[in-house]
Amino acid sequence: MDITILGRIGYDLYSEEPNVPLPQVRRFSRYLGGSSANMAVGLARLGAKVGILASLGNDSLSEYLIQFLKSEKVDTGHVQTAPGYLPSLCLTEVSPPDRFPQVFYRRDPVDTRLDATAEDLSYIASSRMFITNGTSLCASPSRESTYRALERARAAGSRVVLDVDYRAMSWRNPDEAGLAVRMALPFVDVLIGNELELTIVAGVSGLDEAIQKLRQARVPMLVSKLGDKGTRVWTGEEPVFLPPYSVPVVATIGAGDGFASGFLYGLVRGLPVIECLHYGNAAAAIVVSRLSCSEAMPTLAEVEQIIREQRGVPAPGR
Repeated sequence: MDITILGRIGYDLYSEEPNVPLPQVRRFSRYLGGSSANMAVGLARLGAKVGILASLGNDSLSEYLIQFLKSEKVDTGHVQTAPGYLPSLCLTEVSPPDRFPQVFYRRDPVDTRLDATAEDLSYIASSRMFITNGTSLCASPSRESTYRALERARAAGSRVVLDVDYRAMSWRNPDEAGLAVRMALPFVDVLIGNELELTIVAGVSGLDEAIQKLRQARVPMLVSKLGDKGTRVWTGEEPVFLPPYSVPVVATIGAGDGFASGFLYGLVRGLPVIECLHYGNAAAAIVVSRLSCSEAMPTLAEVEQIIREQRGVPAPGR
């Protein structure tokens, strides 16, 4: 297995009525959601062999989610069933280019019921890369399962990635979320977060101070997502920076998951950081040009085509 991912699988409802405020929307389309599930789909579409460890219910929504993942060739053999619990629900307004307010329902969501077994941990240890997120640390037993998985993956020599994925509704306060992620840092090779997330993890108010503090914590690779300003990656004294690709925006929701999928696909292939950034930027650009997260994830051919276009490189054979 190239990559194993531990985290949440959610159910998303996107408005079918552009520029209508969410309280007035009457029609929605349903999609698979949740950052971990989105990344699993994104990486699988790029050609990686991906397996997901998660917990779902025995309800009809969970049935749709598991079938969607299977159709995308994501290994779901380690998805547990927790009867009586439901996946989290997210409703999204679609008002391009920059208004996409969301409402989350996450009271005792089924993703927090994940209780990793010895077989699950061995499965993680067999992969070249292990990815998880901060939301998995918000409640028990998923919190303990995530820490055990991080420890096992690191001991097995897997490349360990933690996407902060801060969701305020999952925590009593930001300080609690920051502490939970800081406790995971000794096991982490790659930390991914936006400005808010990195300041929460570092327990400071400014991004520059957060970068300094996290680098002092000796995180081997620090990925700072700067939104429409680009992405900066620290692996040594000097960062690697790439501005975003320029494309018409349909919906910005899912851009981060698209970026992570492309960037981590490059890493697992052993590409230089700057090339990983191009893959991440290309995947994110395609996602924001479409509606939804999971179904907007691009194929490898689409990613490599937009990289050539943005770089002004002719397609092969021309």
